[in-house]
Amino acid sequence: MENPKTDHEVDLENDGFSDEEQKVLKSIKLNRIFLPILIGLGVVGYMMYNQLDPEEFDKISWNQHTFLWIGIAIVMLVLRHLAYAYRLRTVSDNFFGWRKAIELIFIWEFSSSVSPTSVGGSAVALFVLAQEKLGTARTATIVIYTIVLDSIFFVTAIPLMLLIFGGDIVPKLQGLFFGNWTFYVTFVLMVLYGAFFFYGLFFNPKNFKGIVKAVTKIWFLKRLRPQADQLGEDIVLASKEISQKGFMFHLRGFLATAVAWTFRFLLLNCLIIAFNKPGVIPLDLFTQSELYARLQSLFVILLLLPSPGGAGFAEVVFKEFLVNFNYIPAGISVLVAFIWRLLTYYPYLIAGAIIIPWWLRNRLNDRKKDRERKKNQTES
Repeated sequence: MENPKTDHEVDLENDGFSDEEQKVLKSIKLNRIFLPILIGLGVVGYMMYNQLDPEEFDKISWNQHTFLWIGIAIVMLVLRHLAYAYRLRTVSDNFFGWRKAIELIFIWEFSSSVSPTSVGGSAVALFVLAQEKLGTARTATIVIYTIVLDSIFFVTAIPLMLLIFGGDIVPKLQGLFFGNWTFYVTFVLMVLYGAFFFYGLFFNPKNFKGIVKAVTKIWFLKRLRPQADQLGEDIVLASKEISQKGFMFHLRGFLATAVAWTFRFLLLNCLIIAFNKPGVIPLDLFTQSELYARLQSLFVILLLLPSPGGAGFAEVVFKEFLVNFNYIPAGISVLVAFIWRLLTYYPYLIAGAIIIPWWLRNRLNDRKKDRERKKNQTES
């Protein structure tokens, strides 16, 4: 049986990909996984060498309690992935089956893992969905609408958490270049970003298109004009498509988004419980909700991380978070931070390395069959 070619073996130019599509494909080349792995493991290795306390490590009880909560954390990871797959099925009007939706979420998450956290994987998502023979309007709707759904979740959840628990939920990271100010600045930017897309999608897509085009007239942004033009076209298509959707479509999309993000943060709750003795971290609703609120606030800060998938930075920030809130002893906090990334980050790098070559080969074969079919139709 012939093995599928990997991405670097594929002749992209001869397979009909445009220059822009080739740029996207290069952004998910498998050799891009090495940089985040090297950065992440390098930083963790350095931190473990300098900060891991052997005495504190020996105090860890690798018992039923620890493994039970690590197991629950893994369940949270699986449920998060399934929630994202359900959202993809919902916003595509069930165009994708469960297996295909799960596969595409792996690719989407992989692209986010090899891109700076502040950039994300939207461009890859647009390309990937387009290769699945999804209509242009529906493709644009899925990507832009999920951006809006994520923004709505944070813009509503963070103020609610601040109202209930107060400013104490904001991570105290003054020792780093990420201080409390980072949280508030990032949140304001998130609100503006989400509101702008919400305005374009639901109210005035043509005005949105005009604004993004006008912005790229600034001399240092002129190189972004093609992307701005495409974004404007996408928002117009998506707005027309989304205007035809009913209340239940939006409700299912938002609930799937809320569930996916909730499981993402509850996974961290489980890890913190796992590495404390039973009873140290109370399991009552208020305590766990406050912990959840702090973890969600931490993620707002993580959105500004410049490295691929936040590699290196995320481990440091989470380690400081654990210590400053006294959730984990300083001597083993770096270990917990590493286990968190081992569960939530590296699996997507590995899964992407397995799935993407196979997926790309199938899509190229589909293109070849389409060309042959068109050729035969022309000849007949």
